[in-house]
Amino acid sequence: MTTAHEFWIEPLRYQIDNGGTLEADFKNGQEFSGNTLSYFERNSSRFDLAFQGTLTALSPRLGDSPALNVPAPVTDVLVSVVHETTPSLLTYRVWEKFLKFAKHKDFPNAAADHKAAGWSEIKFKESYTRHVKALIAVGNGEGSDQRLGLKTEFVALSNPYQTGFDNLMQVALYFEDHPRGNAQVEVFDRAPDETVTISLHRTDSAGRVTIPVTNGHDYLFDAVVLEPSEEASTEEGATVWQTFWAALTFNVPQ
Repeated sequence: MTTAHEFWIEPLRYQIDNGGTLEADFKNGQEFSGNTLSYFERNSSRFDLAFQGTLTALSPRLGDSPALNVPAPVTDVLVSVVHETTPSLLTYRVWEKFLKFAKHKDFPNAAADHKAAGWSEIKFKESYTRHVKALIAVGNGEGSDQRLGLKTEFVALSNPYQTGFDNLMQVALYFEDHPRGNAQVEVFDRAPDETVTISLHRTDSAGRVTIPVTNGHDYLFDAVVLEPSEEASTEEGATVWQTFWAALTFNVPQ
């Protein structure tokens, strides 16, 4: 079992007919299985659809579930759904839990940096935000993903829905508009029978990584940035870390 909870956008269908309905849930959980969350404006700093170079802000009603429920374009197009959350707080009361998280998400210097700063190991907080994207094909899914200005962001350089896709999913990872080189990417691969396989990958110096994928499977790519909080202090209970979680979900058609 992993030691962190991922957050992602899960379309009810990854491929829909022209003029159909785009529907997707917000999900929070572990190993690509989790709870469905309703839409609440206070938890959302951004919720958009992007396709063919256009960006449309979404305005669901409070409590909507699925969070995304809008008419699809009538043309063949790849739609990118993007969502960024407002900050939430996590309190650590057991030092070993932070150590497990830091190891799992590949922050080898976090414990030493924490100790060097003189921060409490008895009780401290982490502020976290989510920066998630899902790819949905309308019709034959023509088009491509693009950089959309998320704080941290996966950009799909391949279109898994297009005819001729070679089952090599190439993505670029960014943080504050800069490529994240040598960054860990955790991949959750869910088969049609709901079994999930997890693997770890690493971006190159340009922030890119190519990951083999399988027809008929759903995918969640996850990458996390850990930085000291601007509010950090040696006071017990202070918010000393902040994390920024990037996620990308898509399906590879049969």
